[in-house]
Amino acid sequence: MSEISDNVLRLREKIAAAAIRSGRDADAVALVAAAKLNGAARVREAIAAGVDAVGENRVQEMEQKLSESAYDGAPLHFIGHLQSNKVRNVVGKCALIESVSGVELLRAVGLRAAALGVTQDVLLEVNIGREESKSGFVPEAVADAIDLVRGAENAVRVVGLMSIPPVCGEKTEEIRFFSSMYNLFIDISAKKSDNVDIRVLSMGMSGSFETAIGEGATAVRIGTAIFGARTQ
Repeated sequence: MSEISDNVLRLREKIAAAAIRSGRDADAVALVAAAKLNGAARVREAIAAGVDAVGENRVQEMEQKLSESAYDGAPLHFIGHLQSNKVRNVVGKCALIESVSGVELLRAVGLRAAALGVTQDVLLEVNIGREESKSGFVPEAVADAIDLVRGAENAVRVVGLMSIPPVCGEKTEEIRFFSSMYNLFIDISAKKSDNVDIRVLSMGMSGSFETAIGEGATAVRIGTAIFGARTQ
């Protein structure tokens, strides 16, 4: 068994245990392999080991791996910062765009999807810590963004929320941010229409996924704990 396979197996055990501790089924949380700076062969190893999806941060890297059929066998998510001028490179190629961070980007994704004749699933990125250095909707803007999507004549579908909370020195602070995200997720889950079906809460990474699961995450994005420390 390879190192990546070993890592995925251990993660699966930890994810299942955290889900059970929070009163959910062991398989209630999706494992998204954050594959930044890992080549096609290593991505294929992670898929063979049983990750639920593969996430990419960079458009150029994603396109290279697509040309190498790196993602065969698993859904592809775009999890990095998406610029408006790169929307055409991502829409229709990913099962889920996790990082729609503003109204104009939301509109651009929907218009591009409509032009392609596809429905593009997205998550709204929430700046839960209100950090000036980060993109994303502030929490009180999420409901208005969803109202824009509901009934809109485009082909974007909001299926949930994503967040990267601030780095916290205290676990209680980390829990507070994750808990706030879960409360927001619950608040907007009732907003269902043809363009809205809130069911995914993506939060938690290699150092925080167990805490995130404890506070309600339905998907975690794991890079280092699967592939090892990045060298670049």
